[in-house]
Amino acid sequence: MASRTVNDLDVSGRRVFVRVDFNVPIKNGVISDDTRIQASLPTIRLLLEKGATVILASHLGRPKGKPNPEYSLRPIADRLSEHLGRPVHFAEDCIGERARAAVDKAGTGGVVLLENLRFHAEEEKNDAGFAKELASLADVYVNDAFGSAHRAHASTEGIVHHVKESAAGLLMGKEVEYLGRVLEAPDRPFVAVLGGAKVSDKLEVIENMIPRLDALLIGGAMAYTFLKARGVAVGKSLVETELLDTARDVERRAQERGLRLELPVDHVVAPKLEQGAPAETLEVGDEAIGERMGLDIGPRTVDTYRAVLADAKTVIWNGPMGVFEIDAFARGTIEIARAVASVDGTTVIGGGDSIAAVAKAGVTDRITHISTGGGASLEFLGGRTLPGVEALKNR
Repeated sequence: MASRTVNDLDVSGRRVFVRVDFNVPIKNGVISDDTRIQASLPTIRLLLEKGATVILASHLGRPKGKPNPEYSLRPIADRLSEHLGRPVHFAEDCIGERARAAVDKAGTGGVVLLENLRFHAEEEKNDAGFAKELASLADVYVNDAFGSAHRAHASTEGIVHHVKESAAGLLMGKEVEYLGRVLEAPDRPFVAVLGGAKVSDKLEVIENMIPRLDALLIGGAMAYTFLKARGVAVGKSLVETELLDTARDVERRAQERGLRLELPVDHVVAPKLEQGAPAETLEVGDEAIGERMGLDIGPRTVDTYRAVLADAKTVIWNGPMGVFEIDAFARGTIEIARAVASVDGTTVIGGGDSIAAVAKAGVTDRITHISTGGGASLEFLGGRTLPGVEALKNR
């Protein structure tokens, strides 16, 4: 990680451009979950305490490079003002005269939220001219948007080349600290729990973690690609047939290394993915699955995974064990959330579904670190260099 963080900056009387991740769910101007806004508050408050003018910038959704009222950050300015207990000035644009006027109006020690960065196509293109315009608003740059650190965009990578000083925010520093510790110096036993729909989404993580882990527990729809590769009957369960050989290779490598790789031994099946569909628990491989699909891990699998987690000292979890949005297929995910929360050690959770699962299980406050960046955390754990982090390090 970059040696410099926001703690090291002298920002009194200076304008600080802070890239935050305010990509929160909004419908008809109503924010349904402001977790990411709250995650940015420590950095914002610290800068204000130090006497800085704080200029906040974020993207929201995919407006395709042009203004779209549906993706305006204005509702976020109002919510942020409530959290901070002070006015948050909203700029109708993120560059140009309207942005500069909002910064001037906020004055020394004020807070400004710029309009959606992705209202300009140049943001995602990492256009040097656009990055320079963003940089012209401030004296110092702080990146506190780990959720966007895996993208080389103008506000995450390009801008760093046009400022005199840059640093990581408190959230960014915390994310990289925990994820880096998990990769490089985990307390053992070290267990990964991976779920979700597709092996392809987690393949880099699996391959990068095989040499590091003591146990790998696989659930969710992605388990069926592994089960199918073993020749097990999986009915209509989701399978990535093009990855069957890859799944066999992963199992072979895990076996060669002595890594414990667990797949479901029983599962909850149903004819279709919908509320009220008749569900039944079967042993994995039972031909009675017929035309049905697996939608959750079963109780014996939960017991096995819980026993492995009980001995763990470091756990990472990304992806649900089933379709937990539907109660009939949520038990496996909820039980694993509780098991992870009971670990006597370091627990790190990434991905929106996993975060929602620990919230549904009521154990959020018992997790050591919850990553705000699903895609970024996967790429980090997969061994990739994150442009937003690397830019700060190089600077």
